[in-house]
Order: sequence, then structure tokens, then C-alpha cells
Amino acid sequence: MRKSESSHEAVAEVATCSYFGRMRAVGIKVLKNRLSEYIRLVKAGETVLVTDHDKVVAELAPPRPERSTMIADVLLAEAVRNGWVAAPFAASGELPNSVPVASLSALLDELAEDRDAR
Repeated sequence: MRKSESSHEAVAEVATCSYFGRMRAVGIKVLKNRLSEYIRLVKAGETVLVTDHDKVVAELAPPRPERSTMIADVLLAEAVRNGWVAAPFAASGELPNSVPVASLSALLDELAEDRDAR
């Protein structure tokens, strides 16, 4: 047996299935018409490649394990990553004491003045 034949057979034994596992490709038009179906596939753990004229333009995949499922947490984490807000040095479970800006009567008087001015 020649060396090239044995190495070719070894590869054939190893590569018995796709390395991509569960992955589909779908065109934008089909995705738009059957979005719910593809979202269910992604929710089940599958990755869907979105194509436009046979070129991959996006990838729908399940969220990473470290990704929060709460949208508010995701938006806050994105704001911290972009430098729009700074993360606290030490987060405690207690809420800060609230100090009223003005008394209720002062706010109502100001509101009445504003309405009279119109």
C-alpha cells in the first residue's frame, strides 16, 4: 500500500460527517417570509447563515452562555463596553438614599405657573 492511499483512507475515516454540525443557510427573502420558523431553529441551538446573492451577510445564532436573557442587562453591558457609562467600582445590594429635589407643594405651584403662562 502506498503512503498516499493510507493517509487518504485515514482522512476518510475521520471525516465521516460535516464539521459544521447543525447549520443552515437561507436567503433574505425566504428568511423574511419564514422568520418564525428560523427563530425556532436558532432557539433550539442551530446556527442560520443569512445570504444575499449567495454571499453570507449575517449569522443568527443562539445567545452565548454568558449573555444575559434580560434586554435591560444587555443594553447596559453594551453601554459600558462602548464607554457611554462607567461600571461601579463596588456594587452593593442597597439602594442609595433618595433626596427629594423639591417639595410636592413647590412642584405643584411651579406646574400651575407654567400652565397659566400658556
